Amino acid sequence: MNHNSVITNAFTIDVEDYFQVSAFSPYIKKDDWNVHECRIERNIGKILELLDNSGTKATFFTLGWIAERYPQIVNKIVQEGHELASHGYQHDRASDLSEKDFLSDIKSSKKLLEDISGVEVKGYRAPSFSISYSNLWAFDCLLSAGYKYSSSIYPIKHDHYGMPDAPRFSYPVREGLIEIPITTVRLFGKNFPSSGGGYFRLLPYSISKLMIGRVLATDKQSAMFYFHPWEIDIEQPRIPGVNIKTKFRHYVNIKGMEGKIKKLLLDFNWDRVDRVFSI
Repeated sequence: MNHNSVITNAFTIDVEDYFQVSAFSPYIKKDDWNVHECRIERNIGKILELLDNSGTKATFFTLGWIAERYPQIVNKIVQEGHELASHGYQHDRASDLSEKDFLSDIKSSKKLLEDISGVEVKGYRAPSFSISYSNLWAFDCLLSAGYKYSSSIYPIKHDHYGMPDAPRFSYPVREGLIEIPITTVRLFGKNFPSSGGGYFRLLPYSISKLMIGRVLATDKQSAMFYFHPWEIDIEQPRIPGVNIKTKFRHYVNIKGMEGKIKKLLLDFNWDRVDRVFSI
């Protein structure tokens, strides 16, 4: 039996549409979200099918904005045995909100998801991994709002987010609240992203597989993987006027993403966050 089949990892999806990503916020106002074609229903349907075909259960960090407009998506996620978690209401970065506004956002999104689904929402992921040294009070808010875990820190250096000195694996941040960071691989004294996002699209699949495998073999810890529904959507409308860097980051290798996800689901063991980390 190889190490890949021994350790179970957490498979997660950030439920947001293509026009809601932080990188597009300079080009699209939140007030204009309603005018864009929503593709979330189709893409979540596709993801649920991929998960079903591989016998995988996952955790869906869902925006309140989406849940409110598409309650049937939320119910389908729960009915199919997946975990429902919160991604805030409308993708506001935690670092852009005051303590009071952040608390209000995470409370209302939790209540909304619970009211629609009838299940407890234990987990939260900050949009763009926006909990860092400057707003560690966010953990106090999460605890008081009734969350059991957060997956809001990416222990890497990045121009938009990152806390490179943070622990690489799950750790208590408050009594009764744990942080489960996105998984990194440690090489040459540095953390490298190994588990999702643009990096997973950019790198050849064999390298991603190797990096996750290394974490399991060397660190003997469960990996935390994430991606977005729009990343498998080849036909999503293109946002005009976007700068080259943003365009590259958003659209690179979308064509090959579904195939990579299929391989990933078969090459490793996956489950919901709450079960992998016994929450």
